[in-house]
Amino acid sequence: MESPSGQHHIRLTSHPGQGPGGAPPLQWGAADALQRGPVVGTTAKRSQRNVIGTHSGSYGVYRALAVAAGNLTRGHRADLTDTAPTDLIGPYPAWGDASKMVSIDPWGASVQSVFADHLALGYDIRPTIAVTKAHIHLPEIQQAIAFQRLSIDGRVLLEDASATVTKVALEPVWWLPGVAARFKVSEADLRRALFEETGGMYPELVTRSDLEVFLPPIGGQTLYVFGDIRDLANPAVTLTARVHDECNGSDVFGSDICTCRPYLTHAIEECIRGAQAGGVGLIAYSRKEGRALGEVTKFLVYNARKRQLGGDRADKYFLRTECVAGVQDMRFQELMPDVLHWLGVQHIHRLVSMSNDKFDAITGSGIAVGERVPIPDALIPADAKVEMEAKIAAGYFTGGAVPTEIELATVKGRAFE
Repeated sequence: MESPSGQHHIRLTSHPGQGPGGAPPLQWGAADALQRGPVVGTTAKRSQRNVIGTHSGSYGVYRALAVAAGNLTRGHRADLTDTAPTDLIGPYPAWGDASKMVSIDPWGASVQSVFADHLALGYDIRPTIAVTKAHIHLPEIQQAIAFQRLSIDGRVLLEDASATVTKVALEPVWWLPGVAARFKVSEADLRRALFEETGGMYPELVTRSDLEVFLPPIGGQTLYVFGDIRDLANPAVTLTARVHDECNGSDVFGSDICTCRPYLTHAIEECIRGAQAGGVGLIAYSRKEGRALGEVTKFLVYNARKRQLGGDRADKYFLRTECVAGVQDMRFQELMPDVLHWLGVQHIHRLVSMSNDKFDAITGSGIAVGERVPIPDALIPADAKVEMEAKIAAGYFTGGAVPTEIELATVKGRAFE
């Protein structure tokens, strides 16, 4: 049977002669875009590829289905007319520092301009970052206006209670030597683990050491900026920020078994207030569902927590997750600060987060943090008390008292998202 591409033979990129003979070289960490070179992950011309994997993260699998079903022409090349960023970002010094930028292509939003000559030569170079303008409507913001915590100003908050934002979508682009260094492992061990734990999906990880950049099939992140995005790089402008990891059940559907949506909307309110006062606000939203364990594991943990002897208890909060998943958390924040450096952030004046992992990762990367803003007690749903008590006891930032083990054992609630 002939393949959708019309080819009878499958050619592996790990085979001799399938290498990047016609691919532009990549010099990761070069301060100049042309010296760094473009990231080329096209599936149409194998000889042009200079990375492992393909664009669009997990959506690359859906693209394969579309090709197999005959709904998409293999090798379709995007028409990038009028798709340029609405706001210019950078370049900033961190763009040329390989130690600061290992999981994002800093030039990913501007490939049409900085790699125009490569495009003219026929290279299929695709953006890994897109920047646009938007309005967001949240009932919690309408409530904040009704209770006079926020007011319409016509710039950040409009008459219909919508907030104006600059919205940025980013796909992950991993420079493997840098990622390995962040996790303090050898590049060889990282490559082997990535190869084996994905069922051998990317043989180039272990056969092509000359390819140092990997486009992993995972979700990326979205940024929502309130105020002038250029102010993020100005330490004299007050920056209010939250780094938030995805929780679909709470963030989207309003489930009350955790503090995720209340904390997120509280942070958005703080960002709006800060922008209206002459500062700038940032929400960095990462696709790491269920502490990067996934929803199936998360729901299994729910059941285990509710059915354990004595019911759901804060002193067993992390243990139940570890029993099911083998680890308490896989969100590893080591790569998280990259997006802050991409934006030129040097100082976060108000960090809306209680997570020490996030705080340590941010400050450890050289970004100063001033005030840490916990979620107000009034916003914690009753069913999320177990989560909050367990987190505080585990060392999360709090301005109040830390509960004792005896107090934890008496806290009742439901499982945490």
